[in-house]
Amino acid sequence: MNGSHGWRGPPRYLGVMDRDFPMTRAAGLDRLAGFLESAGAHYAAARNTDRGPDRRPTTSALSPYLRRRLLTEAEVVSAALAAYGEEGAEKFVSEVFWRTYFKGHLETHPGAWTGTLSAVEDERRRLAGDPGLRRVYEAAVEGRTGIEGFDDWARELVATGWLHNHARMWFASIWIFTLRLPWPLGAAFFLRHLLDGDPASNTLSWRWVAGLHTRGKHYVARAENIRRYTDGRFDPSGIDEEVDSLEEPMPPKEMRLVPADPPLTGEVALLLHLDDLHPESLPLGTTRVSRLAGLVAHAPDASDRVREADEAAMSDGLTRAAAHFGCEARVLGPDWSGGLPIVTAWAPVGPSADALPEACHRVRRAWDEAAWPLATRGFFKLRSAIPRLLPEGGWPEGVAQPTRTTARFT
Repeated sequence: MNGSHGWRGPPRYLGVMDRDFPMTRAAGLDRLAGFLESAGAHYAAARNTDRGPDRRPTTSALSPYLRRRLLTEAEVVSAALAAYGEEGAEKFVSEVFWRTYFKGHLETHPGAWTGTLSAVEDERRRLAGDPGLRRVYEAAVEGRTGIEGFDDWARELVATGWLHNHARMWFASIWIFTLRLPWPLGAAFFLRHLLDGDPASNTLSWRWVAGLHTRGKHYVARAENIRRYTDGRFDPSGIDEEVDSLEEPMPPKEMRLVPADPPLTGEVALLLHLDDLHPESLPLGTTRVSRLAGLVAHAPDASDRVREADEAAMSDGLTRAAAHFGCEARVLGPDWSGGLPIVTAWAPVGPSADALPEACHRVRRAWDEAAWPLATRGFFKLRSAIPRLLPEGGWPEGVAQPTRTTARFT
Protein backbone atom coordinates (compact mmCIF):
# COMPACT_ATOMS: atom_id res chain seq x y z
CA MET A 1 0.00 0.00 0.00
CA ASN A 2 2.96 2.32 -0.44
CA GLY A 3 2.69 5.32 -2.70
CA SER A 4 -0.06 7.87 -3.21
CA HIS A 5 -3.33 7.54 -1.30
CA GLY A 6 -5.75 9.71 -3.25
CA TRP A 7 -9.08 10.64 -1.70
CA ARG A 8 -11.73 8.73 -3.64
CA GLY A 9 -14.75 9.05 -1.40
CA PRO A 10 -15.53 7.53 2.02
CA PRO A 11 -13.00 4.86 3.05
CA ARG A 12 -14.15 1.34 3.85
CA TYR A 13 -13.16 0.07 7.29
CA LEU A 14 -13.71 -3.64 7.25
CA GLY A 15 -12.36 -4.54 10.63
CA VAL A 16 -13.02 -4.31 14.29
CA MET A 17 -13.10 -0.73 15.36
CA ASP A 18 -16.48 0.86 14.74
CA ARG A 19 -19.02 -1.94 14.82
CA ASP A 20 -17.32 -3.80 17.67
CA PHE A 21 -17.61 -1.04 20.26
CA PRO A 22 -21.07 -1.56 21.70
CA MET A 23 -21.04 0.50 24.87
CA THR A 24 -22.04 -2.09 27.44
CA ARG A 25 -20.12 -3.67 30.27
CA ALA A 26 -20.78 -7.11 28.81
CA ALA A 27 -19.17 -6.07 25.51
CA GLY A 28 -16.18 -4.69 27.40
CA LEU A 29 -15.74 -7.95 29.28
CA ASP A 30 -15.91 -9.85 26.00
CA ARG A 31 -13.23 -7.62 24.50
CA LEU A 32 -11.05 -8.09 27.59
CA ALA A 33 -11.43 -11.85 27.35
CA GLY A 34 -10.61 -11.84 23.64
CA PHE A 35 -7.53 -9.69 24.19
CA LEU A 36 -6.16 -11.91 26.95
CA GLU A 37 -6.80 -15.04 24.93
CA SER A 38 -4.99 -13.75 21.83
CA ALA A 39 -3.19 -10.41 21.38
CA GLY A 40 -2.39 -10.01 25.07
CA ALA A 41 0.39 -12.59 24.91
CA HIS A 42 2.20 -10.48 22.28
CA TYR A 43 1.25 -7.06 23.63
CA ALA A 44 4.70 -5.86 24.69
CA ALA A 45 6.31 -6.76 21.37
CA ALA A 46 3.49 -5.78 19.00
CA ARG A 47 1.70 -2.84 20.65
CA ASN A 48 3.55 -0.13 18.69
CA THR A 49 2.55 -1.54 15.30
CA ASP A 50 -0.47 0.00 13.57
CA ARG A 51 -1.67 -2.63 11.10
CA GLY A 52 -4.60 -0.54 9.94
CA PRO A 53 -8.34 -0.43 10.59
CA ASP A 54 -9.06 -3.60 8.61
CA ARG A 55 -6.87 -5.74 10.90
CA ARG A 56 -7.20 -6.86 14.49
CA PRO A 57 -5.55 -4.22 16.73
CA THR A 58 -2.25 -4.89 18.45
CA THR A 59 -3.45 -2.99 21.52
CA SER A 60 -6.28 -4.05 23.82
CA ALA A 61 -8.76 -1.45 22.47
CA LEU A 62 -10.30 -1.40 25.95
CA SER A 63 -9.99 2.37 26.35
CA PRO A 64 -13.62 3.27 25.41
CA TYR A 65 -14.73 1.03 28.29
CA LEU A 66 -12.06 2.22 30.72
CA ARG A 67 -12.76 5.86 29.87
CA ARG A 68 -16.36 5.42 31.09
CA ARG A 69 -15.41 2.84 33.72
CA LEU A 70 -17.74 0.28 32.25
CA LEU A 71 -14.63 -1.71 33.10
CA THR A 72 -12.45 -0.58 36.00
CA GLU A 73 -8.70 -0.35 35.89
CA ALA A 74 -8.52 -2.66 38.89
CA GLU A 75 -10.36 -5.55 37.27
CA VAL A 76 -8.53 -5.19 33.96
CA VAL A 77 -5.15 -5.27 35.72
CA SER A 78 -6.26 -8.16 37.91
CA ALA A 79 -7.38 -10.17 34.86
CA ALA A 80 -4.07 -9.53 33.07
CA LEU A 81 -2.09 -10.61 36.14
CA ALA A 82 -4.18 -13.77 36.42
CA ALA A 83 -3.58 -14.56 32.75
CA TYR A 84 0.15 -13.76 32.44
CA GLY A 85 1.63 -13.13 35.88
CA GLU A 86 3.46 -9.96 36.90
CA GLU A 87 6.31 -10.39 34.42
CA GLY A 88 4.14 -11.27 31.45
CA ALA A 89 1.61 -8.53 32.17
CA GLU A 90 4.15 -5.84 33.12
CA LYS A 91 3.92 -3.67 29.97
CA PHE A 92 0.14 -3.83 29.79
CA VAL A 93 -0.22 -3.02 33.48
CA SER A 94 2.14 -0.07 33.05
CA GLU A 95 -0.01 1.30 30.22
CA VAL A 96 -3.14 1.03 32.36
CA PHE A 97 -1.34 3.01 35.06
CA TRP A 98 -0.47 5.68 32.47
CA ARG A 99 -4.20 6.37 32.22
CA THR A 100 -4.38 6.65 35.99
CA TYR A 101 -1.32 8.90 36.00
CA PHE A 102 -2.91 11.31 33.53
CA LYS A 103 -6.11 11.41 35.60
CA GLY A 104 -4.20 12.17 38.78
CA HIS A 105 -1.96 14.73 37.12
CA LEU A 106 -4.88 16.67 35.64
CA GLU A 107 -6.66 16.47 38.99
CA THR A 108 -3.73 18.30 40.58
CA HIS A 109 -3.14 20.57 37.55
CA PRO A 110 -6.70 21.52 36.50
CA GLY A 111 -5.40 24.60 34.74
CA ALA A 112 -4.12 22.34 31.96
CA TRP A 113 -7.77 21.55 31.13
CA THR A 114 -9.30 24.98 31.58
CA GLY A 115 -6.34 26.58 29.81
CA THR A 116 -6.80 24.26 26.85
CA LEU A 117 -10.51 25.04 26.61
CA SER A 118 -9.71 28.75 26.61
CA ALA A 119 -6.95 28.29 24.03
CA VAL A 120 -9.31 26.38 21.73
CA GLU A 121 -11.69 29.34 21.69
CA ASP A 122 -8.82 31.75 21.03
CA GLU A 123 -7.50 29.63 18.18
CA ARG A 124 -10.95 29.28 16.61
CA ARG A 125 -11.19 33.06 16.53
CA ARG A 126 -7.79 33.08 14.79
CA LEU A 127 -9.08 30.62 12.22
CA ALA A 128 -12.03 32.88 11.47
CA GLY A 129 -9.71 35.81 10.76
CA ASP A 130 -6.81 34.04 9.04
CA PRO A 131 -7.74 32.43 5.68
CA GLY A 132 -4.31 30.83 5.27
CA LEU A 133 -4.39 29.14 8.65
CA ARG A 134 -7.97 28.08 8.06
CA ARG A 135 -7.05 26.41 4.75
CA VAL A 136 -4.29 24.37 6.41
CA TYR A 137 -6.58 23.43 9.29
CA GLU A 138 -9.42 22.33 7.01
CA ALA A 139 -7.05 20.28 4.86
CA ALA A 140 -5.73 18.59 8.02
CA VAL A 141 -9.08 17.60 9.52
CA GLU A 142 -10.42 16.50 6.13
CA GLY A 143 -7.32 14.45 5.26
CA ARG A 144 -6.22 16.57 2.29
CA THR A 145 -2.69 17.65 3.24
CA GLY A 146 -0.92 15.29 0.85
CA ILE A 147 1.04 13.72 3.73
CA GLU A 148 0.72 9.96 3.44
CA GLY A 149 -0.43 8.36 6.65
CA PHE A 150 -1.54 11.62 8.23
CA ASP A 151 -4.41 12.02 5.77
CA ASP A 152 -5.40 8.39 6.22
CA TRP A 153 -5.49 8.78 10.01
CA ALA A 154 -7.59 11.95 9.81
CA ARG A 155 -10.19 10.16 7.71
CA GLU A 156 -10.01 7.00 9.83
CA LEU A 157 -10.62 9.00 13.00
CA VAL A 158 -13.72 10.70 11.60
CA ALA A 159 -15.04 7.49 10.03
CA THR A 160 -14.52 5.16 13.00
CA GLY A 161 -13.98 7.20 16.17
CA TRP A 162 -10.70 5.41 16.74
CA LEU A 163 -6.95 5.56 16.09
CA HIS A 164 -4.11 3.31 17.17
CA ASN A 165 -2.10 4.91 19.98
CA HIS A 166 1.09 5.18 17.89
CA ALA A 167 -0.87 6.77 15.04
CA ARG A 168 -2.21 9.37 17.49
CA MET A 169 1.35 10.32 18.41
CA TRP A 170 2.46 10.56 14.77
CA PHE A 171 -0.63 12.57 13.89
CA ALA A 172 -0.18 15.02 16.76
CA SER A 173 3.51 15.51 15.98
CA ILE A 174 2.88 16.20 12.27
CA TRP A 175 -0.01 18.52 13.18
CA ILE A 176 2.21 20.56 15.51
CA PHE A 177 5.67 20.48 13.94
CA THR A 178 5.10 19.99 10.19
CA LEU A 179 1.77 21.72 9.57
CA ARG A 180 2.46 24.28 12.33
CA LEU A 181 -1.13 24.13 13.50
CA PRO A 182 -2.11 25.10 17.07
CA TRP A 183 -2.02 22.02 19.28
CA PRO A 184 -5.23 22.93 21.20
CA LEU A 185 -7.18 22.66 17.93
CA GLY A 186 -5.70 19.21 17.36
CA ALA A 187 -6.65 18.16 20.89
CA ALA A 188 -10.19 19.43 20.28
CA PHE A 189 -10.37 17.51 16.97
CA PHE A 190 -9.44 14.31 18.78
CA LEU A 191 -11.82 14.90 21.67
CA ARG A 192 -14.68 15.56 19.27
CA HIS A 193 -14.29 12.23 17.46
CA LEU A 194 -12.55 9.69 19.71
CA LEU A 195 -14.85 7.11 21.28
CA ASP A 196 -12.33 6.93 24.13
CA GLY A 197 -11.85 10.69 24.25
CA ASP A 198 -10.70 11.42 27.78
CA PRO A 199 -9.98 14.96 29.02
CA ALA A 200 -6.88 13.88 30.95
CA SER A 201 -5.25 11.42 28.53
CA ASN A 202 -6.06 13.54 25.48
CA THR A 203 -5.04 16.94 26.86
CA LEU A 204 -1.85 15.79 28.52
CA SER A 205 -0.80 13.57 25.61
CA TRP A 206 -1.02 16.50 23.20
CA ARG A 207 0.94 18.61 25.67
CA TRP A 208 3.52 15.81 25.94
CA VAL A 209 3.97 15.58 22.16
CA ALA A 210 4.39 19.36 22.01
CA GLY A 211 7.06 19.31 24.74
CA LEU A 212 4.92 21.13 27.30
CA HIS A 213 4.04 18.34 29.71
CA THR A 214 7.69 17.42 30.24
CA ARG A 215 9.22 20.75 29.34
CA GLY A 216 11.67 20.59 26.46
CA LYS A 217 11.00 16.90 25.71
CA HIS A 218 8.80 16.56 22.66
CA TYR A 219 7.84 13.71 20.35
CA VAL A 220 8.97 13.94 16.73
CA ALA A 221 7.29 11.79 14.08
CA ARG A 222 9.89 10.29 11.74
CA ALA A 223 9.23 8.76 8.34
CA GLU A 224 11.38 5.71 9.06
CA ASN A 225 9.46 5.04 12.28
CA ILE A 226 6.14 5.33 10.46
CA ARG A 227 7.29 2.96 7.71
CA ARG A 228 8.50 0.44 10.26
CA TYR A 229 5.51 0.45 12.57
CA THR A 230 2.85 0.48 9.87
CA ASP A 231 4.41 -2.59 8.23
CA GLY A 232 5.34 -0.42 5.25
CA ARG A 233 1.77 0.73 4.59
CA PHE A 234 2.83 4.38 4.65
CA ASP A 235 5.99 6.06 3.37
CA PRO A 236 5.46 9.76 4.09
CA SER A 237 7.62 12.52 2.69
CA GLY A 238 7.87 16.15 3.70
CA ILE A 239 7.74 15.59 7.46
CA ASP A 240 9.79 18.12 9.44
CA GLU A 241 12.02 16.03 11.69
CA GLU A 242 14.36 18.80 12.90
CA VAL A 243 12.15 20.76 15.27
CA ASP A 244 12.27 22.28 18.72
CA SER A 245 9.66 21.74 21.39
CA LEU A 246 7.00 24.34 22.01
CA GLU A 247 7.21 26.65 24.99
CA GLU A 248 4.71 28.36 27.23
CA PRO A 249 5.27 31.27 29.61
CA MET A 250 4.02 29.41 32.67
CA PRO A 251 3.10 25.73 33.11
CA PRO A 252 -0.20 24.84 34.81
CA LYS A 253 0.00 25.41 38.54
CA GLU A 254 0.00 22.40 40.84
CA MET A 255 -2.99 22.32 43.19
CA ARG A 256 -3.70 20.29 46.30
CA LEU A 257 -5.62 17.07 45.63
CA VAL A 258 -9.13 17.75 46.89
CA PRO A 259 -10.14 15.08 49.45
CA ALA A 260 -13.16 12.88 48.89
CA ASP A 261 -16.20 13.26 51.12
CA PRO A 262 -16.55 11.10 54.26
CA PRO A 263 -18.89 8.07 54.24
CA LEU A 264 -22.63 8.48 54.68
CA THR A 265 -25.16 6.17 56.26
CA GLY A 266 -28.83 5.58 55.61
CA GLU A 267 -30.82 6.12 52.41
CA VAL A 268 -29.25 8.02 49.53
CA ALA A 269 -29.92 8.94 45.92
CA LEU A 270 -27.14 7.78 43.56
CA LEU A 271 -26.23 9.94 40.57
CA LEU A 272 -24.24 8.23 37.81
CA HIS A 273 -22.04 10.08 35.32
CA LEU A 274 -19.96 9.15 32.30
CA ASP A 275 -16.66 8.86 34.19
CA ASP A 276 -17.79 5.94 36.35
CA LEU A 277 -20.42 3.50 35.14
CA HIS A 278 -19.70 0.52 37.37
CA PRO A 279 -21.95 1.46 40.30
CA GLU A 280 -21.96 -2.14 41.58
CA SER A 281 -18.42 -1.67 42.92
CA LEU A 282 -18.61 1.89 44.26
CA PRO A 283 -17.42 2.33 47.87
CA LEU A 284 -20.81 3.24 49.30
CA GLY A 285 -20.31 1.83 52.80
CA THR A 286 -23.53 1.24 54.69
CA THR A 287 -25.71 3.53 52.57
CA ARG A 288 -28.86 2.22 50.92
CA VAL A 289 -29.50 3.46 47.39
CA SER A 290 -33.22 4.00 46.94
CA ARG A 291 -33.22 6.55 44.11
CA LEU A 292 -31.15 6.58 40.94
CA ALA A 293 -30.49 8.89 37.97
CA GLY A 294 -27.81 9.55 35.38
CA LEU A 295 -26.04 12.74 34.23
CA VAL A 296 -24.67 12.76 30.66
CA ALA A 297 -22.15 15.56 30.07
CA HIS A 298 -20.56 15.12 26.65
CA ALA A 299 -17.14 16.31 25.63
CA PRO A 300 -17.15 19.78 24.02
CA ASP A 301 -18.55 19.60 20.46
CA ALA A 302 -18.72 15.79 20.65
CA SER A 303 -19.61 14.08 17.38
CA ASP A 304 -22.89 12.24 16.97
CA ARG A 305 -20.99 8.94 17.21
CA VAL A 306 -19.48 9.90 20.57
CA ARG A 307 -22.82 11.19 21.89
CA GLU A 308 -24.53 7.95 20.91
CA ALA A 309 -21.78 5.96 22.65
CA ASP A 310 -22.17 8.08 25.79
CA GLU A 311 -25.94 7.59 25.84
CA ALA A 312 -25.62 3.84 25.31
CA ALA A 313 -23.05 3.54 28.09
CA MET A 314 -25.24 5.49 30.50
CA SER A 315 -28.25 3.35 29.61
CA ASP A 316 -26.24 0.22 30.37
CA GLY A 317 -24.96 1.66 33.66
CA LEU A 318 -28.45 2.67 34.80
CA THR A 319 -29.93 -0.71 33.88
CA ARG A 320 -27.30 -2.56 35.90
CA ALA A 321 -27.58 -0.13 38.80
CA ALA A 322 -31.36 -0.47 38.93
CA ALA A 323 -31.05 -4.25 39.09
CA HIS A 324 -28.23 -4.13 41.64
CA PHE A 325 -29.85 -1.66 44.04
CA GLY A 326 -33.45 -2.67 43.43
CA CYS A 327 -34.78 0.74 42.46
CA GLU A 328 -35.93 2.37 39.23
CA ALA A 329 -33.81 4.88 37.36
CA ARG A 330 -35.49 8.29 37.33
CA VAL A 331 -35.34 11.16 34.88
CA LEU A 332 -32.87 13.72 36.16
CA GLY A 333 -34.75 16.77 37.37
CA PRO A 334 -35.17 19.11 40.36
CA ASP A 335 -37.04 16.55 42.49
CA TRP A 336 -35.49 13.26 41.35
CA SER A 337 -33.67 12.66 44.66
CA GLY A 338 -36.79 13.04 46.80
CA GLY A 339 -34.81 15.15 49.27
CA LEU A 340 -32.29 12.36 49.97
CA PRO A 341 -28.55 13.07 50.07
CA ILE A 342 -27.09 12.72 46.56
CA VAL A 343 -24.04 10.46 46.30
CA THR A 344 -21.89 10.16 43.19
CA ALA A 345 -18.58 8.66 42.16
CA TRP A 346 -15.73 11.13 42.06
CA ALA A 347 -15.72 12.84 38.65
CA PRO A 348 -12.18 13.76 37.58
CA VAL A 349 -11.50 17.10 35.91
CA GLY A 350 -13.63 17.40 32.78
CA PRO A 351 -17.23 17.78 31.58
CA SER A 352 -18.82 15.53 34.23
CA ALA A 353 -17.11 17.34 37.09
CA ASP A 354 -18.17 20.69 35.62
CA ALA A 355 -21.81 19.57 35.33
CA LEU A 356 -22.32 17.84 38.70
CA PRO A 357 -24.52 19.64 41.24
CA GLU A 358 -22.54 21.26 44.03
CA ALA A 359 -24.52 19.41 46.69
CA CYS A 360 -23.27 15.98 45.60
CA HIS A 361 -21.46 13.80 48.13
CA ARG A 362 -18.46 12.52 46.14
CA VAL A 363 -16.84 9.17 46.90
CA ARG A 364 -13.49 8.08 45.50
CA ARG A 365 -12.30 4.59 44.70
CA ALA A 366 -9.32 3.17 46.55
CA TRP A 367 -7.49 2.80 43.21
CA ASP A 368 -7.53 6.57 42.66
CA GLU A 369 -6.96 7.32 46.34
CA ALA A 370 -3.73 5.33 46.26
CA ALA A 371 -2.41 6.40 42.86
CA TRP A 372 -3.36 10.04 42.31
CA PRO A 373 -1.11 11.51 45.04
CA LEU A 374 1.83 9.91 43.18
CA ALA A 375 0.92 11.60 39.88
CA THR A 376 1.73 15.21 40.64
CA ARG A 377 4.97 15.33 38.60
CA GLY A 378 6.33 12.83 36.06
CA PHE A 379 5.22 9.23 35.61
CA PHE A 380 8.30 7.71 37.26
CA LYS A 381 7.06 8.17 40.83
CA LEU A 382 3.84 6.29 40.11
CA ARG A 383 5.54 3.70 37.92
CA SER A 384 8.05 2.82 40.64
CA ALA A 385 5.15 2.31 43.07
CA ILE A 386 3.23 -0.10 40.81
CA PRO A 387 4.58 -3.29 42.50
CA ARG A 388 3.23 -2.25 45.89
CA LEU A 389 -0.06 -1.03 44.37
CA LEU A 390 -0.75 -4.38 42.74
CA PRO A 391 -3.19 -6.65 44.59
CA GLU A 392 -1.89 -9.10 47.13
CA GLY A 393 -4.73 -11.26 48.34
CA GLY A 394 -7.35 -9.02 46.72
CA TRP A 395 -8.08 -5.36 46.14
CA PRO A 396 -8.73 -2.91 48.99
CA GLU A 397 -12.32 -2.20 49.91
CA GLY A 398 -14.06 -0.06 47.33
CA VAL A 399 -12.10 -1.28 44.32
CA ALA A 400 -13.96 -3.36 41.78
CA GLN A 401 -13.36 -7.08 41.90
CA PRO A 402 -12.87 -8.92 38.59
CA THR A 403 -16.11 -10.47 37.38
CA ARG A 404 -14.54 -12.58 34.66
CA THR A 405 -11.09 -14.12 34.47
CA THR A 406 -9.47 -15.51 31.34
CA ALA A 407 -6.76 -18.51 31.20
CA ARG A 408 0.18 8.14 25.91
CA PHE A 409 -2.94 8.87 24.22
CA THR A 410 -5.90 6.99 25.14
